[in-house]
Amino acid sequence: MQGDRQLLVITHLSQLLTAITGCGGLIVPLIIWFTKKDEDYHIDEQGKKIINFQLSLIVNFIICIPLILLFGLGLLGFIVLGVFSILYPIVNAIKASNGENPTYPLSYKFI
Repeated sequence: MQGDRQLLVITHLSQLLTAITGCGGLIVPLIIWFTKKDEDYHIDEQGKKIINFQLSLIVNFIICIPLILLFGLGLLGFIVLGVFSILYPIVNAIKASNGENPTYPLSYKFI
């Protein structure tokens, strides 16, 4: 059980790769989820939430691009989404390490 929690924490924190390197925040959790989803229910459930959150961030960032022309609302959207993309993986990694059920706001259900 402890190994599963560690893998969940790693999966949540791997989303921060986008903030650090510019890429990988979707790919690494997707690989972990895809390879381990059949072994543990929690990895499957939380992996789907992570993938949905990352895909939702991408869609929302794309939506913000044309909103820049509308009184700069897109810039505000970029800032809010940037804070969410850093804050929620950290908070949810802590929740996962404590055995709690993490949640991601602004997530569309893709999978």
